[in-house]
Amino acid sequence: MSHDATLNPQGEAIQLTPAHAHDAHAGNGHEHHHDSFITRYIFSQDHKIIARQFLITGMVWAIIGAFFSVIFRLQLGFPDKTFPWMETIFGHWAKGGRLDPEFYYALTTMHGTVLIFFVLTAGLSGTFSNFLIPLQLGARDMASPFLNMLSYWFFFLASVIMFSSLFLQTGPFQGGWTAYPPLSALRAASQGSDRGMDLWLASMATFVISQLLAGLNYISTILNMRTKGMSMTRMPLTIWAFFFTAILGVLSFPVLFSSFILLIFDRTLGTSFYLSDIFIGGHALPNQGGSPILYQHLFWFLGHPEVYIVMLPGMGIASELLATHARKPIFGYLAMVGSLFAIFVLSFTVWAHHMFVTGMNPFLGAFFVLLTLLIAVPSAVKVFNWITTIWKGNINFVPPMLFAMGFVSLFISGGLTGIWLGNSALDLHLHDTYFVIAHFHLVMGVSAFFGMFAGIYHWFPKMFGRYLNQTLGYIHFWITFTGAYLIFWPMHYEGLAGMPRRYYEFNADSLGIYHQFQGLNEVISVVAIVVFLTQLMFVFNFFYSIFRGRKVTDQNPWKSNTLEWTTPIKVGHGNWPGEIPEVYRWPYDYSKNGVDYTPQTVPLSPEEQEELAHVAHPETIHERQL
Repeated sequence: MSHDATLNPQGEAIQLTPAHAHDAHAGNGHEHHHDSFITRYIFSQDHKIIARQFLITGMVWAIIGAFFSVIFRLQLGFPDKTFPWMETIFGHWAKGGRLDPEFYYALTTMHGTVLIFFVLTAGLSGTFSNFLIPLQLGARDMASPFLNMLSYWFFFLASVIMFSSLFLQTGPFQGGWTAYPPLSALRAASQGSDRGMDLWLASMATFVISQLLAGLNYISTILNMRTKGMSMTRMPLTIWAFFFTAILGVLSFPVLFSSFILLIFDRTLGTSFYLSDIFIGGHALPNQGGSPILYQHLFWFLGHPEVYIVMLPGMGIASELLATHARKPIFGYLAMVGSLFAIFVLSFTVWAHHMFVTGMNPFLGAFFVLLTLLIAVPSAVKVFNWITTIWKGNINFVPPMLFAMGFVSLFISGGLTGIWLGNSALDLHLHDTYFVIAHFHLVMGVSAFFGMFAGIYHWFPKMFGRYLNQTLGYIHFWITFTGAYLIFWPMHYEGLAGMPRRYYEFNADSLGIYHQFQGLNEVISVVAIVVFLTQLMFVFNFFYSIFRGRKVTDQNPWKSNTLEWTTPIKVGHGNWPGEIPEVYRWPYDYSKNGVDYTPQTVPLSPEEQEELAHVAHPETIHERQL
């Protein structure tokens, strides 16, 4: 047998090209190893298993974080009522069936922390980057399967540490998911600022390590492990989105890590990076010279790229699904890539629009207003291209397509309100009101969840070899989509009236003006409960379908062009049993020349080759169209 030959699972010799020999030897070897349950499903180095680990862990956190929101929405919607079952669950934190104010702030803090970082960052990107990058690029696995495994286990360790803080007698951290000093820097600031904050910092530092390991792996795989013919301009838009997401994380998470290090120094070593002129109980602390604004600069330098770390994977997934289920080529492929790049660059230049109320120089504020409005341009390009892609398409209204379209709808409506907040004059009034909650929940929270749901419904057959129940999928979409607008759209009006966020109740005389919104708060709370129960229905559908769902018999059920559908229904470690297929075209040849779809592995026809011969740079067919 020659050096460049390997065996398929049937023991037949397969001749490999030099470009594939290394990957094939590295990948197929896993097929012949006897894996125990532990090495195959727990400490696995298979990117597909690791993707499922990220997904299921993220789903657990999503249930916990959403449950927290239900609890504090009960307090906001029905502040004068008692719920005896709360005392059974939360003990002294809900004496007499009413939430303790300290625990209310702990719930809002943990809700934001786990959903933004543990679900929409690690759960979303960790799932689909892991699952799709090797499969859509034609690679046996990630560049470093071992580091890939470590990235999940650092995430799991961070989850365990954060979860354990919920069981402290003094409670978890209570100073908000942004952890602003001095609440986060002084142990005496509140009960949760003591051991709860220690665990929060330890968990988040571990989480950052996980994200850096994962991001470096994704970047290395995309740059170095594409199959033959897979040029950068033939990559699916999902891969472009994951690529920019990974670079964003690698460049911005170290800044957040540094802010945590300085915060630990202030808490344990008596330094004053963030503290100055602090009085507790009438006694002055010795800290001088620090500035809490420094922490805000460091945090939001990560915080705004974090918005797009959450959003870009959903953008890539929506782009893929809209083309696939509308049976049309994606409109403006190069413009879509360019807009992703523009968002990536501009996201590093707009962090201070979160800080208009910190007393910054108005001229500096005007600079950030300009950049904030400028970043809306590439976002608008993407929206235009999505709408144009589905325009007059032969749309297949299956659950993944509905969630992809819901993503676009929520991204538009949530993004438009960002123009208001990006204006420093308006932000002085709207900052820290319910308008801000409505804006970022729609554009960064719910829309990102819709991108995640779209991806789960679309790639579930590839992940598990079975289908999700479609009827439950339709119910899931319509209740969640309607509920999202019923919950968050009215909050814009509360915010315009000045209703402040993070308040435990609005019964005090000084807040009596907001009593007019009590009925609206009740409606929002009821809808939030209904939407939460609907997500539990989705979780049931997910786990039931893994074992009892309708089996997949068609290797390519959605008639898609990308490489993941060229692998067997049940994919082993190594992905392709034989030679990795070669790529000849871009991934969006839908409804062309009378053919419904043309996979990337189909060679160019003589007519297409003749068409390309008239193009100065014949990299791909779609460049001729553009």
